[in-house]
Amino acid sequence: MGLLLLIEGFFIGVSSLVSLYYGEYDFNSLILTSAICILCGISLILLTNKAEKNIGKRDGYIIVSLVWIIFSIFGALPFVISGAIPSYTDAFFETISGFTTTGASILNDIEAVPKGLLFWRSLTQWLGGMGIIVLSIAILPMLGIGGMQLFVTEVPGPTPDKLHPRIKETAKRLWVIYIMFTLAETILLKIGGMTWFDAVNHSFTTMATGGYSTKQASIAYFESPFIHYVITIFMFIAGTNFTLSYFALHFKFGKVFKNEEFRYYLGFVLLFTFAIAFVLWHVDGFSIEQSIRDSAFQVISIITTTGYATADYILWSPFVVVIVFALMFFGGSAGSTGGSIKIVRITLLLKNSYQELKRIIHPNAIIPVRINGKSVPPQIISNILAFVVFYMLITIASTVVISALGYDLDTSLGAVAATLGNIGPGIGRVGPVENYAHIPTFGKWFLSFLMLIGRLELFTVIVLFSPSFWKK
Repeated sequence: MGLLLLIEGFFIGVSSLVSLYYGEYDFNSLILTSAICILCGISLILLTNKAEKNIGKRDGYIIVSLVWIIFSIFGALPFVISGAIPSYTDAFFETISGFTTTGASILNDIEAVPKGLLFWRSLTQWLGGMGIIVLSIAILPMLGIGGMQLFVTEVPGPTPDKLHPRIKETAKRLWVIYIMFTLAETILLKIGGMTWFDAVNHSFTTMATGGYSTKQASIAYFESPFIHYVITIFMFIAGTNFTLSYFALHFKFGKVFKNEEFRYYLGFVLLFTFAIAFVLWHVDGFSIEQSIRDSAFQVISIITTTGYATADYILWSPFVVVIVFALMFFGGSAGSTGGSIKIVRITLLLKNSYQELKRIIHPNAIIPVRINGKSVPPQIISNILAFVVFYMLITIASTVVISALGYDLDTSLGAVAATLGNIGPGIGRVGPVENYAHIPTFGKWFLSFLMLIGRLELFTVIVLFSPSFWKK
């Protein structure tokens, strides 16, 4: 934990250099917070230097949850110290929304925030994305969360005889890909007309599927079809399993298209893109090009849980709004930075439902659920079913909680789906042109908790509230 605080302090220090370059008032708050993180990090390292190094499964649950919380506690300080976000509740909400790559914001005037803080705000998402890559390929499979142990076998790297070297090497390879895509998008956005500052920030938040923008109007601010198409492509890449990106970059396209999750992911994107595009063209009177561009952008933005917007989709046909809301429960691929339920779970649920129909017709037949040519163990199917049921129960219960604060059903359900799924914008009063500033203090802390449990696949955090977890 001490080392992680040092890393956070370093990146806040980098953000202070951005502030220094632009000569804005947030420099002192950033450099002070950087010093606090570094001092606390060094102190923790010294205090725990002789502690037991072996980490058990129970420790894994605690550490994973604490990392996101502690990063957010310290990461919120520059906003409060500078006065850009005077309320610590609001600052914490904005920061945990960043680290969990949610993108839900309380800022009413983003352009008024100093550039150093905006850079740090975008960095929280980019760093959160890097952490999620390790979480999805290493930690969650080890803890057996929601069937995720099935997919660790697909990651590139040394043989899995020794777990820790494999995790280290795999993380390095995937981080290199993450950085390469970030650089590539930055260059393309600059070519498209963005400033270097805007290009870097939007590349950070695209690859993290976070959705923070340096503009209040999000991507709609940039009236450039080229920029819209570039971001659409990179959102799709960011929502794809990073191990498949590794194979694609090594020209192993056969492995990419043989992957069933990728085929379902691509299929869902194409299906819903053309369905919405047809409605925008036929009902709302958009041109064919704009229909396809806006539809593809919004479908990919929501299904990957990025949360950017080029238009206020709430004003589109009710048919479109229903599809957009449904997409909030799909999520990106396993092994991507996307949130929500995840395509692979949706895929296996559909396959399992189909197999159940076949079992009814042939009750004595043994019909396993298969993915990528391999039979899926019943225990993993059970884990996935439990995850999805729990996800829906939390959605319903949380909607009741938010509605008790005086919000209508659209806003309550939209806020819960958007934060639990790490999407950002929802529907109702938290739609793409709105924000979360009007949510009362309790609601902000509650939604912050939903962002955390959604990012950490529910059970990682919720198991900590079980008395049996703490029994030896």
